[in-house]
Amino acid sequence: MIENKKKPNPIDIHVGSRIRLRRTMLGMSQEKLGENLGITFQQIQKYEKGTNRVGASRLQNISSILNVPVSFFFEDAPGDSSGSQPGMAEAASSNYVVDFLSSSEGLQLNRAFVKIADPKVRRKIVDLVKALAAEAEVE
Repeated sequence: MIENKKKPNPIDIHVGSRIRLRRTMLGMSQEKLGENLGITFQQIQKYEKGTNRVGASRLQNISSILNVPVSFFFEDAPGDSSGSQPGMAEAASSNYVVDFLSSSEGLQLNRAFVKIADPKVRRKIVDLVKALAAEAEVE
């Protein structure tokens, strides 16, 4: 039993990583999120690592501040049985997206992309990236 207390629950780790993902996507610091919640940035760090479990009311406040539904924090969670169980390809794909959005380039690209208001321009950018990726595969 004592070992279990030392190891964060996989769901708590997942929820924490989703908090960090959304916070960084918005360019918000741990200090700013903590300030909005009336807690220290160290507490935010503990939530994001899964060391401390986020209570229901606190998660509701976080979802409001980060402008996402509470369900966002549980998407692709370990043992998620909503709908069908993802296969290895889907799980790897989802992890790839999180890894990409956690990278410096991914964050910069995402922040710039969401500022483009015209859907036609966004579509053309996606087409350009796909064309560049296809060209790189051929080489």
